[in-house]
Amino acid sequence: MRNFDSLTEPEILALAISLEEEDERIYADFAEGLRQDFPGTASVFEGMREEESGHRRRLIELYREQFGEHIPLIRRQDVRGFVNRRPVWLVRPLGLETVRKTAASMEVETRRFYERSSARSQNAKIRQLLDDLAQEERHHEDRAEALEEEKLGHDGRHAEQEANRRLFVLQIVQPGLAGLMDGSVSTLAPVFAAAFATHNTWDAFRVGLAASFGAGISMGFAEALSDDGSLTGRGHPWIRGLVCGLMTALGGLGHTLPFLLPDFRVAMTAGVAVVVVELAIIAWIRNRYMETSPLSATLQVGLGGILVFLTGVLIGRAGCQVGRAWRSTLPFRQ
Repeated sequence: MRNFDSLTEPEILALAISLEEEDERIYADFAEGLRQDFPGTASVFEGMREEESGHRRRLIELYREQFGEHIPLIRRQDVRGFVNRRPVWLVRPLGLETVRKTAASMEVETRRFYERSSARSQNAKIRQLLDDLAQEERHHEDRAEALEEEKLGHDGRHAEQEANRRLFVLQIVQPGLAGLMDGSVSTLAPVFAAAFATHNTWDAFRVGLAASFGAGISMGFAEALSDDGSLTGRGHPWIRGLVCGLMTALGGLGHTLPFLLPDFRVAMTAGVAVVVVELAIIAWIRNRYMETSPLSATLQVGLGGILVFLTGVLIGRAGCQVGRAWRSTLPFRQ
């Protein structure tokens, strides 16, 4: 790997050509990756790709004029000081904000390269071109905004915001909500059944802990293995699985932690209060992101939670009575 200060003028131009070619391909990948869900933004990056292509042609023309036909292959990874970029094909699905931030950082890095290269150049023509390209890279942010206004407009921008919201709901909110509902509702029965059966807060806590983490692992794998997201657009399966698993465990731990309190009545009161808060959060998320009416969301979530809670209470009390009856039949032992 070479230091930048050791590069000759032909090597600097060859590196500049390689950088422009790489940026051109990245913008083409951005455009292709966004075309289905965000066609307006894809057009913006197509316009930026064309500008980078123009830069590359000007650099090649100057190199041929000054140094001949052969252009050595010098890449960014051959020179110290450049930021390593993650390949675009590994980033799926592409998000609007991620792509825009990546493009902005690319323009800043390229501009600084041209400014340093221009300062080191002794050839007037090379220095002039590098100065011009540095200024054009400096104005690329304004150019990107102009292209965005030209290609998108108000209606297109609104449509892409809605598409971005739908993808967020599909890839993050839905698996997270499924996990939160499963963790908050399905673990109610074992936790409160153990509490009423034993009247021991520590036993109830251990049951809740096992149920929460067990449900989190189960739901996480189930979501990750459900589909790979290539046809449904639901995003990377392991990210969905991680979100679903974490939210499942979190939902169960919420009403499990109060049973760390030693007093049974206080722990039970705190646990019920946490359950109410959890169900309210689930109802709010369903109303906010799933477009369910507040009344319908509250009734659906509340009814399910109440049924599972009562099931746990009834099983716990029945188990407590059966245990007492069974112990009463045992012979007395000193």
